[in-house]
Amino acid sequence: MKNTFAFPGRELLVSEIVKSDNCTLIDADGNQYIDLEAGIWCTSIGHANLAVRDAVVAQIDNISHVGFCYSSNVVERAAGSVLELVDHVGGRCSFLCSGSESVEYGVRVLRSLLQSKRIMTMSDSYFGAYGDASAMDSDKWFLFDWSECERCAHEVCSKDCSVYSAIPFDDVGAFLFEPGSSSGMVRLPPAKLISNIVQDVSAADGLLMVNEVTTGVGRTGKWFGFQHYEMQPDIVAMGKGIGNGYPVSAVSLNSRVVDLLGPDAVAYGQSHLNDPLGAAVVEAVINEINEHNLIQHAEVLSDVLMDGLQRVAAGSDLIECARGRGLMAILIMADHVDVSQVAELHRRLVLRGFIVDHRLGTNALRMHPALTIGVEKIYNFIAVLEEVVRAMEIELG
Repeated sequence: MKNTFAFPGRELLVSEIVKSDNCTLIDADGNQYIDLEAGIWCTSIGHANLAVRDAVVAQIDNISHVGFCYSSNVVERAAGSVLELVDHVGGRCSFLCSGSESVEYGVRVLRSLLQSKRIMTMSDSYFGAYGDASAMDSDKWFLFDWSECERCAHEVCSKDCSVYSAIPFDDVGAFLFEPGSSSGMVRLPPAKLISNIVQDVSAADGLLMVNEVTTGVGRTGKWFGFQHYEMQPDIVAMGKGIGNGYPVSAVSLNSRVVDLLGPDAVAYGQSHLNDPLGAAVVEAVINEINEHNLIQHAEVLSDVLMDGLQRVAAGSDLIECARGRGLMAILIMADHVDVSQVAELHRRLVLRGFIVDHRLGTNALRMHPALTIGVEKIYNFIAVLEEVVRAMEIELG
């Protein structure tokens, strides 16, 4: 690449993809690759999806962008679909351009309602590339280190617990939950912990927001990651998969938040707020997932993917563990495996035709395939992964 920068923190291994079909990518030399990352976790219903293509073409033929004082009915329809998905009927939905933007929008809503109280979140959360949501300054945020909670054997979180009692609920006005991404490391907070936090925040009349940019749109085997927990959020931020590769995101507010905000609009505006073209894509993605029962399909594929990864992990000294939920999975390499060796494993998988994600400097490989992937491709990947790992074990002695 001469005219652009490579993606920060990643190694460019395939420079020219010229065609795609669902989960298959084809480069300029005709080599084929199975994309087990769905782009950057975005193409939830596969590359070059015809339903999304048709929606884009049809909307462009009508209107793709609107001004300050005029809109299009497709925005209202798509917003209604989103509100229904998250049980926010009677609330409001806005369409933006990126997941970072949708989270920041939701945080700005919280700030306008919380006055001086802080927002609580997990210490390993990632909320985007800019703004208040990215900075997470300690005077505005309480970051909860829940690492000890993973090993806790108690059924209920007690105020007698030194870890849980450190949460300053009197100073917390909202809980912003990322249900399972943990900055991409796929750590799944215990249900009992989240249930207790939700109860205590709600008891103080606090607000609940979830970041579903990575975990939403079927990624975890349900429409949204929060549905694995006992909670009903007031604000839901979504992105990535909701646009299937098109740069659109959404934030949904329930009627309680709308009432608290009053008649004034949220103090956030940009040139592509509620564009019809993005809304048409969202509508097409939701319809396609529902029409083809892709959430249920992801649940079935999850067992195949996780069983295979855990079998490979159990049989290899190079791998510490495999963990995941739905079609969101990660392999954590053993401590004695050097980061350069993880990078080499990544390269070998790509050379064998399987694209996973390795964030340089980490000991992990991630897989977030589209909901439309065929089961035979997962079986093929597991077989190749096992073969490549075994070969590296022999080389490393």
